[in-house]
Amino acid sequence: MKDNELEKLKYPIGKHQNPEAFTETYLKEQIETIEDFVSKLKNEVQDLNEQQLDTPYRPNGWTVRQTIHHCADSHMHCYIRIKWALTENEPTIKYYEEALWGEIVDNQTMPIAPTLQLLEGLHFRLVYLLKRLTKEDLQKTFIHPEHNKAFSIQEIISLYAWHGKHHLAHITTLKRSKKWL
Repeated sequence: MKDNELEKLKYPIGKHQNPEAFTETYLKEQIETIEDFVSKLKNEVQDLNEQQLDTPYRPNGWTVRQTIHHCADSHMHCYIRIKWALTENEPTIKYYEEALWGEIVDNQTMPIAPTLQLLEGLHFRLVYLLKRLTKEDLQKTFIHPEHNKAFSIQEIISLYAWHGKHHLAHITTLKRSKKWL
């Protein structure tokens, strides 16, 4: 497989980029994207069988099952990081090795239904919180030790809206390529 083909499989919607300005309209749209993520994910995976769930979306990539579980792992971290930023003065968050988390037995073999339920409740809480943040709250930051950089809550909203679309595209691209539609 050529490098550009592999890159397209890795980033089917492109890499995340922050907007030039975090306008109220932009942030509202991103929060709506986060709000809609779980229903879209459930819709895309509801009819997949076990073999399909255990199919990687790219060579040497995660399976659909691992991708779903990864979204729960990642979005839980997002929620906690936002809460830290809201309650502490620029905290340094705990970095986690997401690739290694994807290799743990629960991410490899567990049914997806409990994770979809977890994501449903988690996203309800996350969106409830995000819709009520003030302009000052959106500016609050945490330090990510992997990047040695401060990230604002508004940047995290943009990133996690993209993150959901990114992993949905992994699944929909695989379904199209395998003609599972």
